[in-house]
Amino acid sequence: MTGRVFLVLLLGIVASAALTQWLAVNERSRALQRYRDFHALERAEQLITTADAMPDSARPTFLVAAARGTVRLELSDAPQAQTLAPTEFSTALQQRLGAGFKLGPLAEHLAACDQPRQPTSIFASSQWKGTCEAINIYLHDGQVLKLSVLPPRAPPAASTNSELVSLLPFLLSIAFLAYLVARMSMRPLKQLAQAAKDLGNDINHPPVVLSGAAEIRQASAAFNAMQARIRQHITQRTQMLAAITHDLQTPLTRLRLRLEKVGDKELQQRLIDDLSAMQQMVKEGLDLARSMDSTETMQALDLDALLDSVCSDATDTGQQVALRGRAAMALMGRPLAIRRCLVNLIDNAVKYGQYANVTVERLVGSSRISIRDGGPGIAPDQMARVFEPFYRIETSRSRESGGTGLGLTIARNIAEQHGANVTLANHQDGGLEVTLVLPEYYVGN
Repeated sequence: MTGRVFLVLLLGIVASAALTQWLAVNERSRALQRYRDFHALERAEQLITTADAMPDSARPTFLVAAARGTVRLELSDAPQAQTLAPTEFSTALQQRLGAGFKLGPLAEHLAACDQPRQPTSIFASSQWKGTCEAINIYLHDGQVLKLSVLPPRAPPAASTNSELVSLLPFLLSIAFLAYLVARMSMRPLKQLAQAAKDLGNDINHPPVVLSGAAEIRQASAAFNAMQARIRQHITQRTQMLAAITHDLQTPLTRLRLRLEKVGDKELQQRLIDDLSAMQQMVKEGLDLARSMDSTETMQALDLDALLDSVCSDATDTGQQVALRGRAAMALMGRPLAIRRCLVNLIDNAVKYGQYANVTVERLVGSSRISIRDGGPGIAPDQMARVFEPFYRIETSRSRESGGTGLGLTIARNIAEQHGANVTLANHQDGGLEVTLVLPEYYVGN
């Protein structure tokens, strides 16, 4: 974002400066053209009045000298040529000379008018736009002279490199200014974006410091209020579910004791199974609520040690779990929450796939944990739905297995709180493969 704002500011300032320079150079060119036209009028008037006042014997010598320069006076090679309507220059010259002289603008096009000129600036035009024309002058004695007004001599060629070098300090200064403005403008937004990222990882993260422009402070205050409301909502929900669970434990326990007195053994077992299912659902419902709780302190964890502990505990309980690979990295997380996430994924693989092959590998800035089972897999259209609370695939998960449809939901909630993600895929060699990608923790982050 800072780069885009900096680029827009830089391009805008450079474009504005270029437009200003172009207007200034063109205005200077027009001023030079007006001055040149005025000088040409003065010079033409002097040459014509001098030639008219000279005797016939001295006039040829004078015309030799007058045929030099950019305003030339010489004998006309076409005294009877058809003339054009008066031009702006010829009209102004006629007013200076008076009615005793007759002027006839010629249709002759001077070749010098079209010759390109060496521009003195990258913004200057390469074509002369001032007066450039030929005029027949009829003196008092009837002699016809030709006045040629040519473009001024080209100035010494300017070095484009020197002009660019002179512009370099200006470009560097506006680039530095644009960078400062972009950085000052984006810093509060970056802080707000970082606060939103931290909120996803830790709901109890300190509130955003109110600083910057009034609009930024207003947005930060609204963000802090939103964080407080979310924290209060999660706390109230957790407390409510905990209270419900606690209050249900007593009547459920009494029911279980009373069921022991039922005489029909088959009916008794069915009722006990239903009661056990209710207790399990209440327990996992509380676990689901706790998976959204972030009051546990974040700390740096050794991923390899944590995985080894979880897999060893699963093996000790009789589960067929194998661990391969090493991540050799630390992650920032809540120990109990991360453990619950891994336990749920491994338990899910063992329940519905008989075994769990856990593979961990190091990636750039993260680690990937793959848990593959030996089950039938999941249909592609069911991949997203299995993360929904209480959703169970009946063809592969029965009530006897003890599943309530909350294991993957809890695991995903915990993973998202730690900036990780959980994905499912049917392995090409059979079975379901669950992939958990955890970001690496860097000291100082």
